[in-house]
Amino acid sequence: MPGAEAVPRHIAIVMDGNGRWAKARHRPRSFGHNAGRKAVREVIEACLREGVQALTLFAFSSENWQRPQDEVGALMGLFVRALDKEVDELHGHGVRLRFIGDLAAFDEPLRQRMRSAMDHTAGNDELQVNIAVSYGGRWDIVQASRQAAAAVARGELRVDEIDETRLGQWMSLADLPPLDLFIRTGGECRISNFLLWQVAYAELYFTDTLWPDFDQACLRQAIEDYARRERRYGRISERPATAS
Repeated sequence: MPGAEAVPRHIAIVMDGNGRWAKARHRPRSFGHNAGRKAVREVIEACLREGVQALTLFAFSSENWQRPQDEVGALMGLFVRALDKEVDELHGHGVRLRFIGDLAAFDEPLRQRMRSAMDHTAGNDELQVNIAVSYGGRWDIVQASRQAAAAVARGELRVDEIDETRLGQWMSLADLPPLDLFIRTGGECRISNFLLWQVAYAELYFTDTLWPDFDQACLRQAIEDYARRERRYGRISERPATAS
């Protein structure tokens, strides 16, 4: 079993496969989305046990607004029910909850629930759980660039002072450990506009497991795979060469 140094500090997951999971059971896509809530609980419990510091879940992308209206409505209803039912339990486990993305796209009652959940759990430090909603990696870079431009306009920053460190401070999740492990379920092997800036040096892990079937054992397998990798960040390998 990997030691503590081999456990990723920050894990991000594209939770893909709810619709296909439901289709295989001849049920509507909303049935799959609801089933995916169990996988969310499983992964949060596993992260708490493993000592992961931050978990970021891709719940609703900026592109998902283009889905059929009934599915979008079902997803919004699921968010409301989850917030109403599960925030107190997360709080009891020391989980701090944060929503990232273009929250202005949601109606005010749902935004109020999000704000309330964040305020209620703000003092917790066992695990930071970030829910990306109406989020896109390109949006994130644009909003950071706008903040940099505003700082220049106010005379607080010169254009030639804008570098990766300066711009990075305005990215979502800038206050958390860098992303170590990026997981995508459901068999697709792409980033899908998720955490484009943050994923630069993350280890990528793709699995055919559909999200509702992703459990604690699946996460452990991903962490063990991560622990076997050598992260060089552009440097040469420090591992001894094996004899052929």
